[in-house]
Amino acid sequence: MSWIVRESGFDPERIAHHGNKFMIGNGVLGYRGTLEEFGKSELTATIVAGLYDKVGDKWREPVNAPNGLATAVFWDGAPLSVLKAVDPADAGARGKAGEGDARGDASPELVAHEQALDLRRAVHRRRSVFRTADGAEVAITSERFCSAVRPELIVSRIAVESSREGEFTIVTGIDGDVWDINGPHLERIESGTDAAGEVLSLTAWTQELGIPVTVAEAAEVRGGGEHQLLREDLSVRRRIQMRCRAGEPVEFVKYVAVWTGQDGAPARDVRTASAQSAREARQLGYDRLLQEHADRWERKWETSDMTVEGDEEAQLALRYSMYQLHIIAPDRSERVSIPARGLSGQVYKGAVFWDTEMFMLPFFLHTAPEVARNLMMYRVHTLDGAKRKAAEYGYDGAFYAWESQETGDDACTLFNVNDVFTGRPMRTYFRDKQVHISADVAYGIWQYYAFTGDESLLLDGGAEVAWECAKFFYSYGYFNPRKQRYEILDVTGPDEYHERVNNNAFTNRMVKECLRVALDAMEILRSRNPERYEALLAESAVSPEQIRDMHDRLYVPQPDAKDGLIEQFDRYYTLEDVSLPDLKGRMLHPHEYLGGGNGPATTTQILKQADVVLMLHLFKGDYAPSVKQANWAYYEPRTEHGSSLSACIYALVAADTGSPDWGYPYFMRTATIDLTGESKQYVGDLYIGGTHPAANGGAWMAAIQGFAGLRYDGNQAELRPALPSAWQAIEFPVCLRGGSYRIRVSRGEVVIKASGENSTAMRFSVRDQELAVAPGQEVRVPYEAAGSLDGQLGSARPSGVKH
Repeated sequence: MSWIVRESGFDPERIAHHGNKFMIGNGVLGYRGTLEEFGKSELTATIVAGLYDKVGDKWREPVNAPNGLATAVFWDGAPLSVLKAVDPADAGARGKAGEGDARGDASPELVAHEQALDLRRAVHRRRSVFRTADGAEVAITSERFCSAVRPELIVSRIAVESSREGEFTIVTGIDGDVWDINGPHLERIESGTDAAGEVLSLTAWTQELGIPVTVAEAAEVRGGGEHQLLREDLSVRRRIQMRCRAGEPVEFVKYVAVWTGQDGAPARDVRTASAQSAREARQLGYDRLLQEHADRWERKWETSDMTVEGDEEAQLALRYSMYQLHIIAPDRSERVSIPARGLSGQVYKGAVFWDTEMFMLPFFLHTAPEVARNLMMYRVHTLDGAKRKAAEYGYDGAFYAWESQETGDDACTLFNVNDVFTGRPMRTYFRDKQVHISADVAYGIWQYYAFTGDESLLLDGGAEVAWECAKFFYSYGYFNPRKQRYEILDVTGPDEYHERVNNNAFTNRMVKECLRVALDAMEILRSRNPERYEALLAESAVSPEQIRDMHDRLYVPQPDAKDGLIEQFDRYYTLEDVSLPDLKGRMLHPHEYLGGGNGPATTTQILKQADVVLMLHLFKGDYAPSVKQANWAYYEPRTEHGSSLSACIYALVAADTGSPDWGYPYFMRTATIDLTGESKQYVGDLYIGGTHPAANGGAWMAAIQGFAGLRYDGNQAELRPALPSAWQAIEFPVCLRGGSYRIRVSRGEVVIKASGENSTAMRFSVRDQELAVAPGQEVRVPYEAAGSLDGQLGSARPSGVKH
């Protein structure tokens, strides 16, 4: 089924991967896809969006809340756990050796196991069947969800059924001994119960800011049994003992509420709120909570689900990618954004990168503009942090954090990677030289305005953000008097294997766009709020005229007149032109970092990820197809795809140049990255595992902006389809300028249906055929499929991607 992700069998080597693969979440909480009996060793985590902590001089990172779903089940004293079960093959061998006596303390065999994720309803399911020493077959089934309606709530239902009569013991509660990378982040752990002993709670405080975190649990047990309260230093649990009859399942439900004092609430109020939430959830009951949750998800899918005809694997991968974006979307707050690893753990310090604007924002612009607005308002709220960073380095304006947390101050350190040979920290230039981040932010703000026509973002601080970013680049840039042009020197572009280069093509083009956005946004501000406009200019040492001059005279590397190639940065062509296999052959350690001061790639033309090619995608209207083809063919064999952000860009540009079958393998690599777990797990000795929301967004981009060929500039929507040969059609909803449309692209025809609730007609262009689609109208436009240009790209075989 194209809505169900499932995995059969239990492999302890896949525990970490399945924790990512089977995640649930609601934008406020993220719960890893671990099993009930798992603990810190299996990387169980409940991540709270926007809650960070720093311990001593360690890296600041997200807080992992106490685990309210911790549950252990015993049959006649033997644990029913996949971690302790015996494989049937091993049990058979042991039995032949005379060690398989039916003893009460013998570990049960695991005879069947499955984990599944229902994408449509956002529900995680598990079924494990054990054979006990006395021959009974006992099945544990469970399902859980993070409520899409009640963001503090996680609900779980567990059923245990045996083929024989016997005694169950269930130990369940809240475990405060949690997994941390740079912790422990919680201290002064206090357990409690309500007066009736029905609601358990565990409260702790973060070490850095003393923010209270409370997890409360109300349980509903069907079948009675004896209950005993168990308190330990780091946990509070209940032991439930009961007899069961053969074939009659025992069921219990856990209603877990997670509350924090992020808004300044004292611990007393946090405890009260969490207990009340858990109690109210139990009164409503599992079925009602699941139904309201599923209804909310149905509405999400109505505005985002796409169908692909002819390719079930791609269909499932796309739905999974969109699911991953939905479960981390900040649809309730404009003070949090989406971290580079979503809510899957503490990797990358739980920080927000440029990934959000470049790779995730497009999905929300087209499907949930209110979430897109929240993402960009996060940058407005963190402007002061960006201004502090600029001042730290002696610059004017706003220099946004490479790794941004709740205040906008940069969590990125100067030593991000350790040398795998010596263990010593390596100086990297992510924090201080990846200046394109400020241009990326300005770009995202303008994209929101262009797509929605909503000026409120600009008037509520977006114009000021763009202006401050432009001021930063004016102070950072260098005016070359000999060439009479502005240049951007000493930077690191998206290709992080080459640090401190001059005139990186992507960076310079993004800076130019930032300067334009600032001027245009300030003009809107001047016409709508002249007082604020004048106040910003009065505070500035730079004028709009100076920004305009820099914009007009900023150097952006251009395509070579003969071969159309764009040099990635000054003197890039002088580097050693080695093949990627040859470079990999020089590595002395599988996790050796290729960049940095002396990494194997630094003196070669080997790139970490799409750089020039990304520029060709973002500004596709500025470059001829022949230029895109030439640069795709040149840079792809030299790209290591060491970042999950890379492959989707090659898919997009291949589709844009009429070679969708060349782009398809890159699309599939992107869309399946969290399904397969085939991604880079280490940089040096730094663990970087987790989910990949930027790749999830990139998969959507490749399908809609690439293969369906949708472009929108704020005035007209354009469709230039280039379907892969495996696809017969793709159908999807989009939201443009407040209007809703459903578009179907098949081979030779485009169908556009406008919602009857749209306020105005929308101009569309289908392969240069102009039309207007009025509210409620459905139009069918035949088109002639573009001829394949695979020959132009055929000089370069994809590196590391099967074609």
